[in-house]
Amino acid sequence: MDTRFLESFIAIVERGSIADAARHLGLTPAAVAQRIKALEDEIKQPLLVRAGRNVTPTAAGLGIIEKSRLLIRGVEDLKALATHNEFAGELKIGAISTALTGLLPFMLRKFFADYPKIDLHVTPGQSIKLYHDVVEAQLDGALIVEPPFAIPKTCGWKRLLSEPLVVLAPESCTETNPLKIIKENMFLRYDRTQWGGRVADTFLRENRIFPTQQLELDSLEAIALMVSQKVGVSLVPDWLPPWPEGLKIRKIPLPSPAPCRNLGFLS
Repeated sequence: MDTRFLESFIAIVERGSIADAARHLGLTPAAVAQRIKALEDEIKQPLLVRAGRNVTPTAAGLGIIEKSRLLIRGVEDLKALATHNEFAGELKIGAISTALTGLLPFMLRKFFADYPKIDLHVTPGQSIKLYHDVVEAQLDGALIVEPPFAIPKTCGWKRLLSEPLVVLAPESCTETNPLKIIKENMFLRYDRTQWGGRVADTFLRENRIFPTQQLELDSLEAIALMVSQKVGVSLVPDWLPPWPEGLKIRKIPLPSPAPCRNLGFLS
């Protein structure tokens, strides 16, 4: 059995369409479809069901997907052994937006120098989605906000950075008390469905602060830009630069000890 057929099958299941799988593999949709046809002929079972542009695995397809992943990973391990124990193969990781620009660039220079035979793929996303992708083995690892619950024993976690929460206010704001700033101004809330947003929300509730809220956003960069334009104030983690250029804002620290958004690597 040609392992490239299995790679194509896995790509279609993970991406939900032949067209997306073809783009990922650098092939034409017709070539990918031919591989699946050859695999189905060899297994003598239909593996995929096509409904318009979407493709889902049949019962037989679901039955072999995990074994297929293990087989492909085993082949990659054999390739690594053949290169005198050098690390080789494909590595798929995810990263939240601020880690993608703040943490990852500093890591990649050393990574590519130490592991030149690794084919690295980076997927941007939100912590919750990337967490589930790692747990379900869709990704090998991810730079995410630390989950507000225990990490499964099947996964590893290494904390890399703690970002204290700060109040963002327009440059023209003269008030120095961060809690007073939140109470007396329109508040731009860091999305409470995000794990970092929950840290900010917990701080507000513990201090019995119920600000006048107009917007709830999941983009820290967008919040900073809106504060700069005097739309309101916000409570966000002091994330690693780069921040958007040309901001006219003030960062006012919270009373010590300030709560933090913790970033780390889940694998």
